[in-house]
Amino acid sequence: MEQVFWIDKIVPVNKAAVGIADSSFLYGLGLFETLRACGGKIFRIQDHMNRLLNSAAVLGIPSGFSAEFIKDAAVETLKANNLQDARMRITLSGGPIAQPDNPTGTLLITATEFVPYPKEYYDKGVRVILTDFRQNPKDPTCGHKTTCYAPRLLALKKAHEKLAAEALWFTTENKLAEGCISNIFLVRDNVLYTPRADTPVLPGIARKTVLELAETLKIKAVEQDLTIHDLLSAGEVFLTNVIMTILPVTSIESHSVNEGKVGTITKKLTEAYSENLKC
Repeated sequence: MEQVFWIDKIVPVNKAAVGIADSSFLYGLGLFETLRACGGKIFRIQDHMNRLLNSAAVLGIPSGFSAEFIKDAAVETLKANNLQDARMRITLSGGPIAQPDNPTGTLLITATEFVPYPKEYYDKGVRVILTDFRQNPKDPTCGHKTTCYAPRLLALKKAHEKLAAEALWFTTENKLAEGCISNIFLVRDNVLYTPRADTPVLPGIARKTVLELAETLKIKAVEQDLTIHDLLSAGEVFLTNVIMTILPVTSIESHSVNEGKVGTITKKLTEAYSENLKC
């Protein structure tokens, strides 16, 4: 039976239960991180901890759990499930909403066998659509990975119904933002572009990795405001998150990217990312 880390110890998955007064259950006032374990090690776990606890501080979600405690718990969860290659998730809330001054935080960590995206997605690229939903820069939760994820899942569901892998979001100011579960990169004239973090977009761990790899490979990378014109005029487009790593996009709605072929820079970064992951 799957083992999970619940509050302060490893328990069977059927023994973990969220209290009915928990702030995440009642109001979606919680955070989560999706992590990738490869070869028995959790990829960039410190970056995940930094993002998680920074969001907790910004959004006022007290929990009482330190970064070291959560990191140790994640490693313990991986070992308890006897997994080398896994998809993991950390879910954190401040616990009962009526106890803001004395939080009894909720911490859940899971580890399941890693199931990759289909190989053909990487060989041939994927199709994405544009969602009519908009990110509001004035929304205080924008740029944070909260458990209030319904809009993202609704947009992603519509994308899948249209046989697309992702749906791309723009802001209320018509700036290109991100996918439902991914960050986006464009290539034009051998320069790599991605929306600024304060667009706002989620500061993805895979996004950070790609920007670092681009510097190593001497690929010029620019973070700036991008528009629909930038998107449709790009020679290459790809998506990132720690599960998909680098996913090429070869079609946007009915628009073909790079004549439907995976681009050269995308391939270079994919190869470097795989080496960095070291599965």
